[in-house]
Amino acid sequence: MVLVPGGEFWMGSPEDELDRYDDEGPRHRVSVPTFLMGKFPVSQAQWRAVAALPQVGRALEPDPSEFKGANRPVEQVSWDDAVEFCRRLSQHSGRDYRLPSEAEWEYACRAETSTPFHFGETITTDLANYRGTDNKERDLSGSYGRGPKGEYREQTTEVGSFLANGFGLYDMHGNVWEWCADDWHNNYEGAPNDASAWVNENRTESKKVLRGGSWDVNPRNCRSAIRYDDTPDYAFINFGFRVACAASRTLP
Repeated sequence: MVLVPGGEFWMGSPEDELDRYDDEGPRHRVSVPTFLMGKFPVSQAQWRAVAALPQVGRALEPDPSEFKGANRPVEQVSWDDAVEFCRRLSQHSGRDYRLPSEAEWEYACRAETSTPFHFGETITTDLANYRGTDNKERDLSGSYGRGPKGEYREQTTEVGSFLANGFGLYDMHGNVWEWCADDWHNNYEGAPNDASAWVNENRTESKKVLRGGSWDVNPRNCRSAIRYDDTPDYAFINFGFRVACAASRTLP
């Protein structure tokens, strides 16, 4: 776990950001308390260890991933699975592990930057794992801005294979989409400004938020502000997650 220092930031993308989507606005100021966040996406070794702990609410598949490797991120896990993982880990450790809120996730990804990527204005496949070649079916480029095209690895890479951001977090761009705690909203109108998860208590059916892009998407879909959504019961080969907890807890 990495201590993410509290602060304020502009959440969302500015209207002039290249290849932005409308759901990334309106840009708004958010105050984020200090918290702890996983240094990496949850690995397959970590998943297996927690999946072997006593069940809290639902069964977990001990080895769900398509791309096998103890240090690769776990994938093919749903939001429901990720929440069960956090509950088992919390019960076992006595600490309150959870999914990060969408605001916490973006704040942690940006690490006090305001550019499309925490690296700067562009990205290369030497810096992250994403689709660095054109996707002609969807008319998506393998490059972003003035950046070069690159390789398409067609699979996940081991966590921590690329440079960390300014907060010491790895794989915030690409590799696997990461589930957040929030319900999906089509834009940020009415979003909380205190970094809490935006959950509609009266909604029984709601899609959930994913952030960060993955190994099989083009670079525009790996930006710090990118948002994606899916149903909480859906698991796919590019869906993973990382955990968070309050900073008042002792580091494990």
